[in-house]
Formats: sequence, structure tokens, C-alpha cells
Amino acid sequence: MYGYNRLAGAWFPLWIPRSSLLISVLLVLCSSITSMTYGYDGSMINGLNILPSYIDYFHLTPATTGLNTASLWIGGCIAGVTWGKVTDVIGRRPALFWAAILSLIAVALQTAAQNITMFVIARIVLGFGINASGLSGPAYLAETLPLHWRGWGLGLFNDLYYVGGLIAAGVTYGTSFMESTWAWRIPSLIQGVFSILCIVIIPFIPESPRWLLFQGRREEAHQVLAQTYSNGDLASTVVLSQLKEIEDTFEYEKNAGETLSVTQIFKTRTARKRVLLAISVAVFSSVAGNVIAAYYLGSMLTNAGITNTTRQLQINIILNAFCLICSVLGTYYIDSWGRKMTTVISTVLLTIFLFLVGALTKVFGNSNNTSGVYGTVAMIFLSQGAYSFGWTPVLFLYPPEVLNYPIRANGMGVFQFFLNGAGLLIILTMPIALFNIGWKTYMINGAWDIVMLIVILYYWIETKGKTLEEIDELIEGKKHSDVPDLEQIIREEARVEKEKH
Repeated sequence: MYGYNRLAGAWFPLWIPRSSLLISVLLVLCSSITSMTYGYDGSMINGLNILPSYIDYFHLTPATTGLNTASLWIGGCIAGVTWGKVTDVIGRRPALFWAAILSLIAVALQTAAQNITMFVIARIVLGFGINASGLSGPAYLAETLPLHWRGWGLGLFNDLYYVGGLIAAGVTYGTSFMESTWAWRIPSLIQGVFSILCIVIIPFIPESPRWLLFQGRREEAHQVLAQTYSNGDLASTVVLSQLKEIEDTFEYEKNAGETLSVTQIFKTRTARKRVLLAISVAVFSSVAGNVIAAYYLGSMLTNAGITNTTRQLQINIILNAFCLICSVLGTYYIDSWGRKMTTVISTVLLTIFLFLVGALTKVFGNSNNTSGVYGTVAMIFLSQGAYSFGWTPVLFLYPPEVLNYPIRANGMGVFQFFLNGAGLLIILTMPIALFNIGWKTYMINGAWDIVMLIVILYYWIETKGKTLEEIDELIEGKKHSDVPDLEQIIREEARVEKEKH
């Protein structure tokens, strides 16, 4: 089932499965530790912000609550401007490993925190580690997964956010009955399990074939393509065609003077367009409206009229399960409907539901009308479900697709910087906004979503069914290889196999 791989220049041994399907599964699981950790953190902090033991220990105010929560994004911004170069130099796979190590160190510090300062520093380091993984992981998956698994793999990458969230919701609910500081320290400690899983899986997955080929290691890149596409068959037509398409594109980019430098992302009009597309995903996903329920569900529910801590924690568990179902459903349709249309549908529904949350909160908030209160909760669920349907799978799928190889790692760094910068702004201001203007917060958010929708319809391109190299034609107006589109080759090969049988 497994074979020792002496190739791929690994700095520790590789035991790669012989099954391409199993390799794809392991690639997604290892890379998706990032989103699980992120989801766990969001749901954990959501739960902690409800727990009296956590609030009382740190003597939290709305401002310090925002600081404790948002400090994760400070580390994320730092990772965004530094980790792209690391990923290009040492490779996608080692970059993922070291990011997991940093996350483990941060979890230990966070669990042992004695005051707000220590807690915030730990969360800055954790934010760096998680977002370093969030930079390396999508680039790694986009470059290594076969074409027919890329949509599913990168969609599930962020869908698993809700798996982490669901686990954290259950853990914080279970520890909420403790009166000691372990009520919040235990959830923090368990957060490190995800990084350990990532480290355990890494020896069983190969390096990115595009990174290897760019380093001039053609034999190793050829082998990895065979491992991921054809169960190790080096002579497969699909494998040879994909190898030539990548080689031709890299040759064009090198002749055009494209480098892996940070300045490359600003050098040409098409490079700037690619980066702006990635930035639009980062900013729009952060300010779309999900952050309110993702980190301040307790405040939302309190404003809606549900003040009981246990009831709020129970709703947190159910909400994460519901969002997981919606995100997987969106991932299922993303290859048939396309990235752009799925996001449009998600944004339209989210906008409608946010307006309804605001209206219902205004009318029934803190009232004795049970039907009105639970109607508000239902709209909160539907708004989060709408976001999860499109934005969750698209968030880490679209940016690495529109960024070509010379700017992919640094472009993902810019993406992470803006993702965390926008998240930091929203996280810091949202508890203050909810406290001061309440229901009007949702109305403002809904109005902003209308602007987002117009930009997406006008500016985004559709990338479904294209290899990373074939997307060049959509952005630059020409393809840099004479190899037929890989999807056509795959269909033709499947037709021939069918006729043989």
C-alpha cells in the first residue's frame, strides 16, 4: 500500500501511498488542519466569551474582549508579509510543518496564560502559525491535487473549519460547568491536537510538483504527478500532458522575466489583476457578515433576547453543525455551478437574511415574545448557512487558482495580510458596534454586501474546469502551451477505457 520514496528531495523520509485517491485524501486532511484550527479557535473564543470563568479571570470589558479575540489577526498579518518567501524557498510541505510547530508552541503559551498580556502574545504567535499554514496549505493543495479533485479539495479545506468549530463548541459546553480556570484552559489545550495531526500526516504526502519543477527537479515532479493522477503510472497520457503544460508555462514565465520576488506581484497589469482578485476574496469574506456570529454569538443572542449561558452554548453547537452541512453542500455544487455563481448566490441570500436579523432584533430584541426571539435566531442560522454555502468553500479555493506560480506564495501572503487586516478591524469594532448601535449593525453590514455583490458580478472570472496553467488564458488572453486542455484529455482517456470494456 505504501512505498518509500527516495525522491522529492525530502528532508525526512516519505512513505507515499500507491493510491492516487488516498494521496489526495491525505493532502486535504493535512493541509486542512489550518482551517480546523481556525474553526476551533473561532468557536472556542465564542464559547469563552460566554463563560463567566473566562470573563471574570481576565476582568474583560468590551475593549479587552475585542483585543483578546482580535490578537490572532495581528499574528496573521505578520505571517502574510513574511511566510510567502519562506514557502517559496523551503517548499510547500516543509513550510506547512514549521507552521504547525509554531502553532503548538502558541497553544502551550495560551493554555498557561496568567494575564491578558500573556494571552494576547500567545494568540499573536498562534495567529502567525495558523496563517502561515493558511498561506502554504492552499498553494500546496492547488499545485498538488489533480484537476478533478482541486475544487473539492480546496473547498473542503475551509469547510473543515466547521469540524473544528463543532469540536470546540462541544468542548466549551462540556467545560462550562467547571468553576476553575480549567473551564477555558482545557479548550485551549485541546486546540494543539490539530497541529499534531498535521505533523503525523506529513511523511505520507509528496511535495508540490510545480515547486519541484521550478527548482529544476523534473524527475521528481514527474513522479509526484504520476502519484497524484495515475496511481504511479509515469507513462499516463494525462500525467505527461500535465507535465508538459507546466513546463511550457514555466518556460514562458522565465523568458518573460517573471521571478519569485515580492515586487513581481506589482510588476505587470495581469499580476496586479490577479492579486486584486485574491484581495477581493480576503476583504469581502471578512466583512460579509459572518464574523458577528462566528466570534460574538453571545452578544447576538443576548440582543435577540436569549441570555442564558447554557442555552447560548447549546445554540453554538447546533449552529456549527448546520454551517458544516451548508458548506459541504456548496462545495458539492462548486464545480458544476462555478466559483463565481456559487459566491453570488451565497451573497444574495446572506444580504437578505442580515437585513431580516436586524429588523427582527429591533422589533423583538429583549422582549417576551418567544416566537419573535426564535424567529431572530432562525435568521441568524440562515445568514450563517448562506455564508457557509458559498464563501466558505471559495475563500481558499479561488485565490491560489487566479495567482500564477511566480506570485502564488507571495500573493497568498498578500491575501492573508488583507484577510487578517480586515478581520482585525471587524473583530475589534464589532463588540463595540453591537453594544452601542445593536440592530443597526446588521443593516450597515447588509448594505455593504450589496456593494460586494456588484463588484463580484462585474470583476470576477470563472475558473472551474481549468488547470492552474489554463487559467492564464482567462486572465492574460492566451495559453502558454500547445497541449490540449487537460479536462479534454481526461474525458478522452475515460472514453477509450470505457470502449475497451
